[in-house]
Amino acid sequence: MLRLTLEIVFFLDSFAMMGLVLIQMSEHSGLGGAFGSGMSSTVFGRDETKDPKRTATSILAGVFMLLGFILSVM
Repeated sequence: MLRLTLEIVFFLDSFAMMGLVLIQMSEHSGLGGAFGSGMSSTVFGRDETKDPKRTATSILAGVFMLLGFILSVM
């Protein structure tokens, strides 16, 4: 029963992580990226380090790796 629960959480986590990765803004998008600026997101006032989508993706990735390790040991 525990294994089934962990597998369900693992699959839900993987789908949530895929969705978050797909909706994140790419590194070189926007007006600054069109002119070759590598810092297009910070030029126009967006701080990427405080982006909640990036934080959520990091947390989901950590949960994904932990569950993957636990399920492989089981």
